[in-house]
Amino acid sequence: MQIRELILRWQALWHPERYHGWGRRRGYFEGWYVKVVSSDGALALAIIPGISKKPDGQSEAFIQVLNGVEATATYHVFPIKLFRPETDRFALAIGQNRFSDQGIQLDLPDLSGEVRFLDGFPWPKTLGAPGIMGWYAFIPFMECYHGVWSMHHRLEGQLSWKGKDISLQGGIGYGEKDWGTSFPRGWMWMQSSHFETDRRISVMASVAHIPWLGSSFVGFIGGILLDDRLIRFATYTGARRKATIRGEELEIGFRDRRHELTIRATPGPGAHLQSPIRGEMAGKVNESLQARLDVTFRENGQVIFQGIGRWAGLEAAGEVDSLQSTEWVS
Repeated sequence: MQIRELILRWQALWHPERYHGWGRRRGYFEGWYVKVVSSDGALALAIIPGISKKPDGQSEAFIQVLNGVEATATYHVFPIKLFRPETDRFALAIGQNRFSDQGIQLDLPDLSGEVRFLDGFPWPKTLGAPGIMGWYAFIPFMECYHGVWSMHHRLEGQLSWKGKDISLQGGIGYGEKDWGTSFPRGWMWMQSSHFETDRRISVMASVAHIPWLGSSFVGFIGGILLDDRLIRFATYTGARRKATIRGEELEIGFRDRRHELTIRATPGPGAHLQSPIRGEMAGKVNESLQARLDVTFRENGQVIFQGIGRWAGLEAAGEVDSLQSTEWVS
């Protein structure tokens, strides 16, 4: 690895939203999750730009598009030379398509246009916890790293889907990302920023298998954004969790000394996205953008927020049964 690549990777440790793959030659993936939903629900998309570096060193760039309204997914492949990330911020281009925390410009066969992001709310950073993973971000052998670059932002602009122009003015967006070698062998994930209120509300919760020094443990991360206040729950914060599956319904709960967040998810129609296995986008995961999240948040025993999240992203993949616990566990 060149010294410049080593420096760029080191700098990116404190900036989860940036590109982290400097010097990675094989067995590596990185992808940004860009969710945009129009105010009238006419368009709900998860757009995922990224790169795949297979174990044999073959590489490609890609853009996946999940249409939540139609419950369809497409996978667009680009030569790796067309993947151009910036070194000092989250901004990248794949061919004529551009992505950043300020907005997107798209030029795909069925999807084109420009959308601007306003008033983003990134996951807070500290010197010892540079994002949602906390101090785990500094561990060099993690299978998969995670970041949230905006829990909630407003949208401006317009996209054309299959020749039909759809306004994103007044819509709401969300953004996160993953990078590493593979997705976990089992995980549950849910997210929504669409509640029947004028307040800025967003929730995200994930429970997953984490390989660790020849063994593994069940890790969890999540939070709820209430206006300008983000309450965080994670393995490293000392919080506890519950997770259950009853038929098609999933429920995740987090609790610490003062707060309790319960999210009950009801799935909707979804489509299969490609997912990484040792850097190669060879796996499949079903994701819905039509799920419903019943959210209850308590502080000091009192209900502070209760509402229904629409246009929710929902995934439950792999060995999910072993993630379940009806009791509060760490």
